[in-house]
Amino acid sequence: MAIIGMFFQDGLTGSAWGDWALYTASPLRAFEGELGVQAPYGFWDPLDFTADGNKENFLRRRAVEIKHGRVSMYACIGYLVPESIGKFPGYLSPSEGIKFSDVPNGL
Repeated sequence: MAIIGMFFQDGLTGSAWGDWALYTASPLRAFEGELGVQAPYGFWDPLDFTADGNKENFLRRRAVEIKHGRVSMYACIGYLVPESIGKFPGYLSPSEGIKFSDVPNGL
């Protein structure tokens, strides 16, 4: 029901939140010129992490987001490579007698 109401406000009566150009004092304006800001939405921060307008915190969060994205890409590669190429030869745990081939993919 709320979604239908938002469509009604946005589509028939104009924007539900008002004109973005009127919010000139908003701290979100501090990041309008950053890389990745796309028209027509502008800077998008749904959880208000940058509500204080602190540039140092913004740059730190951006760097952390890039790092986590890279780690997740490596994790995907680590999940797909054993499926296509095969597993390492030898033992994962020699004392327990567990080979790499004994462990199923996805764990």
